[in-house]
Amino acid sequence: MAIGLERTAIRPPRQARGIGLAIALALACSSGLAAIDDQTRDAVARLEPTKGSKVSGMARFQPEGKDHVRITLSISGLNPGAAHGLHVHEKGDCSAPDATSAGPHFALPDQRHGDGQSGQHHAGDLGNIEADDQGKAELTITVPDSKLSLTGGPVDVVGRALIVHGGVDDLKSQPAGDSGPRVACGVIERRTIEDGKSPMQPRS
Repeated sequence: MAIGLERTAIRPPRQARGIGLAIALALACSSGLAAIDDQTRDAVARLEPTKGSKVSGMARFQPEGKDHVRITLSISGLNPGAAHGLHVHEKGDCSAPDATSAGPHFALPDQRHGDGQSGQHHAGDLGNIEADDQGKAELTITVPDSKLSLTGGPVDVVGRALIVHGGVDDLKSQPAGDSGPRVACGVIERRTIEDGKSPMQPRS
């Protein structure tokens, strides 16, 4: 006589199942919150042309590792083959036709303008960007977060302005490198998951 075998899944006690579910949910939430935190620490600046300019583009600021900030830039409308000064400015205000409403370079007390890669310089000194023969620039700049930060403190750039200049920054003339007029300006704004930017007020 054949004996039928019934396969029955072994179920853990109801209480154990509840604990397991709670742990799984906690881990999922923790992972999700970490991902959200990474994304909401990003910031963007949408560069718009000033009066008479055709320069525009986008800059994205992201944490890089534990102690750096990566700035990814895509800019068009530049002078073909030319270098253009790039700086973070004090105020998040691009309302003036020539963007002078953004104020001077972002700088800590007693800082002098200079080469952003070495020596004495403003916190907002990012040097020059080089346009190709089509007037476009695609590049990435990485800076220590002791120079520019996305997480608060005296060098936080969120709410300030990113500005492209019409000429080359000579990296030495005071107070701003003699880099010519401001040809594009964008407020650096925090991104959110919902719409890519924050309602926070620009710095004034």
